[in-house]
This record gives sequence, structure tokens and C-alpha cells, in this order.
Amino acid sequence: MRILGMKPDHDGSIAFARGNDLVFSLEGEKGSFERYRDLSALTLADAALLADEPPDVLAVGGWDKHLPGHYGKAAAGYFGLDAVEVSEAKFFGRPVTFFSSSHERSHIFMSAALSPEAPIEECVILVWEGVLGAFYHWRKHGKKIIKRHVLTEPGARYAALFGLADPTFLDRRDPRFEDAGKLMALAAYGDAAKVSRPAAATIEALLTCRTVYPFDKKNFADSPLHDCGLDDPTLHNAAQYLSDRLFDIFHRVAEAEFSQGLPLLVSGGCGLNCEWNKRWVDSGLFSSVFVPPCTNDSGSAIGTVADAMSHLGNPCKLDWSVYAGTPFRHDSIPDPTRWAAQPVDLTAVARLLAHNEVLAWVQGRYEIGPRALGHRSLLASPLAARSRTTLNTIKEREPYRPIAPCCLSDELDKWFDDAIADPYMLYFSRVTTDALPAITHVDQTARVQTVFPDDESSLAPLLSAFRKQTGYGVLCNTSLNFKGHGFINDMSDLLAYCELKKINNAVLDDTWYTRVSYK
Repeated sequence: MRILGMKPDHDGSIAFARGNDLVFSLEGEKGSFERYRDLSALTLADAALLADEPPDVLAVGGWDKHLPGHYGKAAAGYFGLDAVEVSEAKFFGRPVTFFSSSHERSHIFMSAALSPEAPIEECVILVWEGVLGAFYHWRKHGKKIIKRHVLTEPGARYAALFGLADPTFLDRRDPRFEDAGKLMALAAYGDAAKVSRPAAATIEALLTCRTVYPFDKKNFADSPLHDCGLDDPTLHNAAQYLSDRLFDIFHRVAEAEFSQGLPLLVSGGCGLNCEWNKRWVDSGLFSSVFVPPCTNDSGSAIGTVADAMSHLGNPCKLDWSVYAGTPFRHDSIPDPTRWAAQPVDLTAVARLLAHNEVLAWVQGRYEIGPRALGHRSLLASPLAARSRTTLNTIKEREPYRPIAPCCLSDELDKWFDDAIADPYMLYFSRVTTDALPAITHVDQTARVQTVFPDDESSLAPLLSAFRKQTGYGVLCNTSLNFKGHGFINDMSDLLAYCELKKINNAVLDDTWYTRVSYK
């Protein structure tokens, strides 16, 4: 059975499965398009070119229509465990089964199908995102799912605090998608125990207001957090307090209702909060914790594929790779008067990194989800604090934003305390050395990507070469992208980016390009 799944709206994506194999998952933003964009005609065209056979099933994820004074349904709609539609149809004249299910179900089935324990008979699935906030008791391989609602809009409430403090955020706007990650970075500067009573009262009001869509910022005009600015310790303490409160709200429900030691699967944008992911592991409530690399809406097309697969009688299990995007496009040829090409010499590249050069590193197919994991990465030495400043300048990011590391698996316990061996960069670990300042956040944590010797990422040989040069099998690893856009996936964009950002070295598969002219 071949299933083509689509997530049409926000974080639009398209995925294709043949049997239990995930052949590809493509995202609308990848290839230097705007972040969070809808599914585009170009992405659909890429999918048609990559799929070697037509689908037997067309699966479309549900969403909301935002109409004046009314929320209508797109396909099966946003909500509902019973929101499933099946009919017979034609796809370019060929008979297919048309399947649609709710966005809510896409999160549940994505995490279940990608779990290393799939197919799972029983587990707990946490979906927390901008709108949904609930636990789901998955039983009988998904034939029975019981929902336990906890809190609406957990991710949006979290992001709203950033907007409340930011003077550039205007009243009655929806919380910005990117603000949650920024608040997570600022929370590391704070201490929840030092939050003032007025600030704590503001947080409690944020947690109990009916909705933050849109966010009525003027209702908080008397709060000390209103337009206080992002450098104010009042905000930092409040951010940590809110982080604690949100986790505790969900933890209390989990503790009261899920004491069986079942596996926990995490889905939704809040699954990108590495502090919360580590807390779930440390809670001891669950036998294991799995957070997929596409835990946000970028995995929704995969989830709808898995839902259709399960509904039509197949196990809810996908064999998959995180590198399931499209191959790099060679849409232009580097000008030899500007760029010299040579075969990759990892020893020489490692030496260049050790001398604090920044490297654009491109390998194979791009990563699914928002984390660069060694196929569309900017790499730099973690040994000099200025690497963080340089990378944040290149990325046009705020100076308080941390830079994540990739680390050889056999060095993980050497430089990080109580670390989780995670190839997807989704957990915080405590840094135990002063020798890695570029990847050490203000609270002494780092979001580590663990690199194993047999990984597809091609990072292991480079990290080994860097270790021979410096004694550390660790590098800074951040995404290769223009600000506000998805990963670079075209030669023309790569060269333009390197020239614009003054990056003089780029490795593309087994070829090393060096800038030789600046005209």
C-alpha cells in the first residue's frame, strides 16, 4: 500500500510511505522558503518527482478555516478523536481511497508510528502545542484512545509572556511562533524563586485566561512585565516561573492518572522545549520517553499517513530516517574564479575549524523537523566563546540565544552530566567543563546532538578529526538557513549565503569549496 499524506496549512508538509517505509517527508519551508509556510505547489512538485509510483491512498490532515465570526472545518478539521473521513475518489484519474482525519489525531499517530517501540500496544501520548494540551491513553494499538484534557493553548500561553514583555509586540495579535524558543533561552537567566508577587500574579492570569488568540496585552497594562523589555531580570524570573508552572500542571495530571510505568511519547511544539523533555525523563513516571525530531507540526503529514495506514488495517509503525527530505539541488555551478573546489580532506577541514573558521556543511537529503542534525549545518569550534557571537551574528539572532553542540557518543559522559544519548538534539544536559564556552548556556546547560559512529549524518568522521586536532569530539552545530527561512537546499542559495555572511568554506557531500575571490 502506498500512502501520500499532506499537511496543507501552517508548517505545511507532504509525506509518502510505501508499506511501512517512510520514503520521504518534505516541508514547505525547506529550500529557503518562509518558516511556518503552507504546503506549496513547489513542494507538491518535489513529491511527485520523488514518488516512483502513484499512491493508493490520499491522506489529508484536517485544519481550521478562519472565517469572520466562525471557525469552519478544512477536511476533517482541527479537533476530534472521532474525526475521520473515508471515501473512494480519483487522483489524476486513478482510483484512490481518500482519507482525512483531524490535526489532533495527526500528532497522536505520528509519535506512535515513529516510536522505536512501534507498533505499540499501550502507552501515554502527550500532545502539547499552541492549541492542544492533553494526555492520550493509547490502548489496543490505537484502536482505543482515551483523552485527558489538561490545559488549552500551553505553547501559546508560554509565547505570550515574551510578547507581553516585548515593546515591539502590539496588542491583540496572536502570539508569535518564534517567541517560545526565545523565551526558553531567557528562562535560563532567571530564578523562579525570585519572581515577584505581581509578576507571579501575571503568570497565573496568563494560565487562567480563556484564550491568548488574540493576546489582549492591554489587559496586563498594570503588570510589571508589560513592555518591561527583554533584558529585565523581572522577565527572566517570570519566564522560569512560568516554565515551572506549566510543567507542574501537566506533571500533576500524569502523576495522578498514569502510574503504570508506561512509555511516554511527546508530540506538539512544546516537545521542542528541551528542559521539559529532560524533566519528563527525570520524573520517573514512565518506562521510557520518546520525542520525535518532527514533534511540531512538521510531522503532521507523517501522522496522517500513519493514521490512514492504521485505519486501513496495517500496524501503526514506520521505518524511517531523520534524513528523509529532498536531495540538495545543484541548480548552479560555482564560479571557479570565486570558489575553488577540491576533494574533502577532513584533517584539513578540522584544522580550519580549530582555527575558528565557520564551515557550511551539507550532506545528502535534508533533515525532517526544525533541527539541523549534520546535513544542513553551520559548524564551528566550541572552544572559543566568540564562536557563539559569530554564529549568532551570522544567523541574525539575539546575543542571548545559545548555540547547540554535536558530540561523539563516546565523549558524551566526558563533557556532559547525566546526558541523554539523543541523536535529535531535544534534551538539555549539564556541561561539566569550562573548555566548551561556545556551547555552554548561562545556566551551564547545552542541547546536545549525540553522534554515533554509524550515523547517516557524516558528522562522526569530522568530529573524530577535530578530536585529533583539539582533544574534543564536539562542535557547534546550528542550522544553515537565512533568517526566517527553512534550510538551504540549493547551490545558488548556498553560495549567495556564504558570500553574504562571509563564510569562506563550504563542504557539499565529498567536495570542499573555498572562497578565492571577493569581487
